[in-house]
Amino acid sequence: TADARCRYLVAVSNLTKEENISSMSRSAQSNTNLLDRPLGRSGGRVGGSSDATSVSLSAFAYVYSELVQYHQGRAASVSELERRLESAGYGVGLKVLELVAYRSKETKRETRLMSMLQFVSSSVWKSLFGKAADSLERSIDHADEFMIVDYEPKTSTFVSVPQDLGQLSADAYVSGIIAGVLDGAGFSARVTAHSVDLEDGEYSKPNTTGMPPRKDKAVFLVKFSPEVLSRDAALDR
Repeated sequence: TADARCRYLVAVSNLTKEENISSMSRSAQSNTNLLDRPLGRSGGRVGGSSDATSVSLSAFAYVYSELVQYHQGRAASVSELERRLESAGYGVGLKVLELVAYRSKETKRETRLMSMLQFVSSSVWKSLFGKAADSLERSIDHADEFMIVDYEPKTSTFVSVPQDLGQLSADAYVSGIIAGVLDGAGFSARVTAHSVDLEDGEYSKPNTTGMPPRKDKAVFLVKFSPEVLSRDAALDR
């Protein structure tokens, strides 16, 4: 009948509109700037929460252990292995700096030393690991040295260091990332990773990894170049 034909045409028209809207939505999403999209399929940071901005911690741990073994087979000493891991992280740090700065929509660049360190220990750490670093400290003995402390570093939680590599810091990869971020921002520094034993009662957060409680913490020692210190001192005048 004429009424049935009319209802059919209206239904087809509505369906066509919905398809056009869906197609436009997909087109707009595909045209989104690459830097505005989540890192990878499900996000960018490692572990922590189970929301859409997190990467599987078990997948990261597996890939990172393979990375360590890859460089271990090509290094002649512990120090060379750590340098290889630092070098691998350095390039990541340069890219992370660009990504975090772009996403924060900041129109200014950090020019002060302490502000840059706070940016690394908070914004960069949250972007990578879903939480800020546990503390940022300044050396009492050396004015050019600072320490970023993480009680639960993701890069060494699931890595077992054999006895013949007892001095190895599996967190050297993160120290390379820090160096890349700082160098990219114009704060050249030498960054090294160290495992420091925990003191009694220093850290008592419940263990959620299913692993034995850690007896050490990761300390990332940042030693700035004299030029950076001179420039920062000049800004105080």
